Amino acid sequence: MSDINTQRDILTIEEAAELLGVSVKTFNKVLHSQNLPARKIGREWKFSRAALIEWVGSGRSKDFYQGQGEDDDETPSGPAGEKARRTAGWKIEY
Repeated sequence: MSDINTQRDILTIEEAAELLGVSVKTFNKVLHSQNLPARKIGREWKFSRAALIEWVGSGRSKDFYQGQGEDDDETPSGPAGEKARRTAGWKIEY
């Protein structure tokens, strides 16, 4: 763990994951699926501590669920009134 007195402004992927309190594996998934503030220098990703904190603070949970039918009354239903699965419209091509 990082010593609070030696906090750096520019973080490695391991340090960025620790800052957000998630595993490196989870952080990598977010890195590839979200618009994280980051730069790739050579083979390594670098993250601004302040930009990551601002990114987390600027997010809204409703934006994550928007368009997924979680909060509207017109959510398609399956058998016995169950909500449709988020993956219901996905196609797998072979």
